[in-house]
This record gives sequence, structure tokens and C-alpha cells, in this order.
Amino acid sequence: MRLSRLSTAPALLASAAFLLLAAGAPVPASAQAASDPVRIRGTIVRVDAKALVVQDRGGEVVSLARPADMAVSEVYPIKLSDIRQGSFIGTAAMPQADGTQKALEVVVFPEAARGTGEGHRPWDLLPQSTMTNATVADLAAAPKTVRGGQQLRLTYKGGEKTVIVPPDVPVVTFRPGTEALLVPGAKVLVNAQERNGVPTALRVTAGRNGFAPPM
Repeated sequence: MRLSRLSTAPALLASAAFLLLAAGAPVPASAQAASDPVRIRGTIVRVDAKALVVQDRGGEVVSLARPADMAVSEVYPIKLSDIRQGSFIGTAAMPQADGTQKALEVVVFPEAARGTGEGHRPWDLLPQSTMTNATVADLAAAPKTVRGGQQLRLTYKGGEKTVIVPPDVPVVTFRPGTEALLVPGAKVLVNAQERNGVPTALRVTAGRNGFAPPM
């Protein structure tokens, strides 16, 4: 598979950067300058010092070069109650008929990553899904139809969104990962791009013990 055949939405480069920053790692100059970075969601098939092989969620096996500076982040679950007023979050969501967004997942950014990718844009988790990176200005109980959830008013430069978070939606955060996460069967989100014609992994965001990155 050529990486150019995957999604090439304008938000992808910003997304690659926010995953790098979320783990407290610098964004390599090559990642900033390169075009058409992509996200690959799937399961590690094989990994060694030079290569990363992933079966994507569509069933296709993708072989990626593994550079020496490939960064690894661990994504892990936290509680809905860990979303607080003033938190800087990213949420993939689906637009609703009443103008709100219904969250598919929520990432609570570490404080060092506050402001990363701020704004509202299309996302590729599901057809028509969006991504909003913003500050929680207010939060309250969700409407009665979403019992046990939260309603968030998110503000970002130039706008705001109201997001409904159902109680069963995954809420996660990041920390720097280790080599121990990269094992066959691990669920991953890989930020990748072609470098000199070679599909190359820039960063792997992995879950532990079968936990799948939800974004």
C-alpha cells in the first residue's frame, strides 16, 4: 500500500504534530515539512529494529520502515470525571442535528501540550466525524437522554462547540511509551508518511494489554 492512498485531509499534518507534542516530544523538522502524513489504525503483526508491520482496521497489512528516532507514546484510560473546567482536550465527535457534537472519544492533553492543534476540523475516525481541540469552558450533566454523561462547552480561537460525552465513551490521556509496548497483537495508531518513496512510521501510539487507541 502506498501511503498516499490513505486519507490526506488537511488536518493530518497537525494531527501528527499533536500526537508528538502530547507525549512531550519535539516534532522533527522532516515531519513538519513533509506532505501527506497519514494515520494507520490497527494491530502490530511484526516489529523489529528496522520495520513495523501493521494490519490496519480494514484488514490490509502495511509494512513501514522504522527509523531510529521513531517515537512511542502510551495511551491509557482515565475517568470521565478527570475532564474538568479548564482542561485542554481533543475530542473526535459526530455532528448532531441540533448543532451539538456527540463525542466518540476524548483525549485530555497533558499540560505541556496545551494549545496543540487548537480548533475544529474534519477527522477520519468515522465518515463525517470531526475533531475539536479546545479548552473546557463549562461542563454540566448531559441531557436526560444521555444519563450519566457530561455536556462540555469547548472554546477555541474563533469559535466554540457544545459536546455531549456519553458515559461509555473512552476518555484517555498520553505519556511517553517504551519499547515494551511494541509487541505483536498490540493495538496502535501509527502516524506515517512516505520518505524518499518508503512508507515510514513517524510515531506509534500504543495501548497496553489490548487497549486500543480510540482516536
